[in-house]
Amino acid sequence: MIFITEESQASKELKLPLGWVPFCDASHMAACLKAQPTAARGLTLNERQEGGPMISPYGLEIVESCLTCKFRADRIFCDLPPAALQAFEEIKYTTAYPEGAVLFVEKQAPRGIFVICKGSVKMSVSAPNGKTMIVKIADAGEVLGLSATVSGRPYEVTAETIDPCQINFVKREDFLRFLKNDVQVCFKVAEHLSEKYHTVCNEIRCLGLSHSAAEKLAKLLLEWSTKNGEGSKPEPRVKLRLTHEEIAQMIGTSRETVTRLLADLKKHQILNTRGSTLVIRNQAALRELANNN
Repeated sequence: MIFITEESQASKELKLPLGWVPFCDASHMAACLKAQPTAARGLTLNERQEGGPMISPYGLEIVESCLTCKFRADRIFCDLPPAALQAFEEIKYTTAYPEGAVLFVEKQAPRGIFVICKGSVKMSVSAPNGKTMIVKIADAGEVLGLSATVSGRPYEVTAETIDPCQINFVKREDFLRFLKNDVQVCFKVAEHLSEKYHTVCNEIRCLGLSHSAAEKLAKLLLEWSTKNGEGSKPEPRVKLRLTHEEIAQMIGTSRETVTRLLADLKKHQILNTRGSTLVIRNQAALRELANNN
């Protein structure tokens, strides 16, 4: 992968996000690197281990083909029929991003969709006064920029990686053509947008009707423990990937309030910390706090 420090003519023609070009074969990539000044490269070729997978500069095991991906599951573009999956394979561009990379920004004209194969991305909105709110943490299998790409309206949020990610990008024109050529894919996209709408309504209800920051924080921690499959365990563990400031942006409060609330939960032995991992020692007490409205 080559990291582009200035928008090249090639990236403009492909309408790819600034900062990257898709993976290609070794001979072409070597020619690109040779022709490009060292200072502008940023990243070097991905190295393929003998008989093994492609490894990116960020330590990710890159899955180059959706057809042979062993992580395929019940996701919007993972469980397509073979013919549709092959068509999707032919229009996607695969790349790896480091932590802190911006995929697109709020109010930017839609260039296409971003399918998360590995890693997580935070979605945020900003006010003119600079205040930011994180509206969602998107994980592997989720599609970003779908509604904007279909409608042609600007991206509603800013998307930024919170850890190294593998992303499949599809240009808007190619994606719309893909939809027109396959009715089943259209139904899957409509179903996905409908689920997204219901999820947003539930999140607004959950956070908007909460009476206090403590309730919102408790609900957020319980949601994270359920999402990562820990909810049924006696003492669920939650890996904190966000700072206190970012957690505050998710529940609409201040960093100081989040720090104080976490300290209170530890004091009452509801939570415990082990490095960057939170251990929920008393689920019943945390649920009582979350339902106290």
